[in-house]
Amino acid sequence: MWEQVRRALLDSLSMTFLRVWKWARAFWQRNGLLTLSMLSVATGCLLGFLLRALELTELEKQYFSFPGELLMRMLKMLILPLITSSLMSGLATMDTKACGKMGVLTITYYLWTTFMAVTVGIILVVSIHPGAAAQKDKYSVGNVVLSSADALLDLIRNMFPSNLVEASFQQYRTVLVPVVKSPGIPKIPGKTLSFIYFAPDDENPEIHRPVFLELTPSPEMTYRTLPGTSNEMNVLGIVIFSATIGLLLGRMGERGAPLVNVCQCLNEAVMKIVSMAVWYFPFGIVFLIAGKILEMEDPSVIGQKLGLYAITVVSGLAIHGVIILPLLFVLITKKNPFAFIQGMLQALLIALATSSSSATLPITLKCLLENNGIDRRVARFVLPVGATINMDGTALYEAVAAIFIAQVNEYDLDLGQIITISITATAASIGAAGIPQSGLVTMVIVLTSVGLPTDDITLIIAVDWALDRFRTMTNVLGDALAAGIIAHVCEKDFTPKAPAQDPGSSTAKLPSGEPSHPQPKDNVIEVMEESLFGQTGVHYNICQV
Repeated sequence: MWEQVRRALLDSLSMTFLRVWKWARAFWQRNGLLTLSMLSVATGCLLGFLLRALELTELEKQYFSFPGELLMRMLKMLILPLITSSLMSGLATMDTKACGKMGVLTITYYLWTTFMAVTVGIILVVSIHPGAAAQKDKYSVGNVVLSSADALLDLIRNMFPSNLVEASFQQYRTVLVPVVKSPGIPKIPGKTLSFIYFAPDDENPEIHRPVFLELTPSPEMTYRTLPGTSNEMNVLGIVIFSATIGLLLGRMGERGAPLVNVCQCLNEAVMKIVSMAVWYFPFGIVFLIAGKILEMEDPSVIGQKLGLYAITVVSGLAIHGVIILPLLFVLITKKNPFAFIQGMLQALLIALATSSSSATLPITLKCLLENNGIDRRVARFVLPVGATINMDGTALYEAVAAIFIAQVNEYDLDLGQIITISITATAASIGAAGIPQSGLVTMVIVLTSVGLPTDDITLIIAVDWALDRFRTMTNVLGDALAAGIIAHVCEKDFTPKAPAQDPGSSTAKLPSGEPSHPQPKDNVIEVMEESLFGQTGVHYNICQV
């Protein structure tokens, strides 16, 4: 009897253990990488604050952040082939009418959500008034910044790069060169004149600060604009070129099919690289976040000066990303938005770690296709365009920062100036590159539109590295939800239609005297090949002569 009880107990324990093991195995297969990424974010924050007590040197910090640097380089390596292959193959497989409809809907949706984000930010910053708690430093670094006209012209120039190869690693940027006008002081016998030196700024070596040494009177300083470049990929120009080629390939029909298949194979190869490299991401995230925490200034001092400003920005991003965007998703698709967002958690964590929407693009595409089942043609178009022009978080941040700077300087903005800020923040965010801290560059347009001092951008640099991560998460979330909405609205346009059968076309009419044989004329073999992954329902004819 005891033997039977013992055997029954062992059987029940073994069955329970087996069920737990199967559940754990299934959970790991579904959410293993996501769990590791979440643990790596927490570990990186904890490790960064613990290592601050050691007061590492700059060289030691650089060595410590090396695994995180590899993560960033790995992601940036995939941006160019992914954007070109996805846009070319995605647009080429679409009907021209459906493609035009999707393009108009996508750009309209992006502009509206960006304007809504700006409105949320303006309401919060006017209500909370964080500028009252911040104090302006007694000194300010005289940073030389571009005018809004030059920044806008640079954006238009980058839309049409003069060299596509150069656009893959550089973009156009106007450079300001200081010019000193001599006051014409006569030389005094026995006394030498002092000189003017241009010293590089501590934070940005590309900006030179004038240092005056005992000059009486001070000389007149002017700045001349010259064409220059910056070592950043011109994503906007590449997106426009790739989209144009993709549309033309679709119009070429069979003649463009070989290049379309090349782009599809390249896209599939890039996604396989992402699937392999994604297991390195949790390890790289730890050192990437910890390295940034080691580099930041004293958190207590920053919190006293800019704590309320940071709370205002984060609150606005949370309202826009957790309430407004999911509400739009529900109203349009009638689906649960949080189940959709759950499938995007891996991409959101990568956005938090890298603070670059362009670098997160491969992971965002992977999550949309595998976890949320979005049509590949929609994802290949909506995501690259969104990573370039859809910057909800950046627009909200720029509007809040501009009004915050006005509050610090005790400027009273009227309704017209606030409307001007909302419009310029929406337009400036479109030109913001998908790279870390790109919003600081385009913020010049917002500040100059209402006459605010551009030198006061230095007030918010101390917390910009942290807020940049949260607004990047909002940008990536907006791109993903936009893909879900566009896929739902354009679902009927992408449904594969049965080809119309012509009863007269079943038998080929051959001229008299020509023998009937299975080989097509002129030894041309028509091969019907499915598109990538076999789910789009689009076929191509590859002619081999």
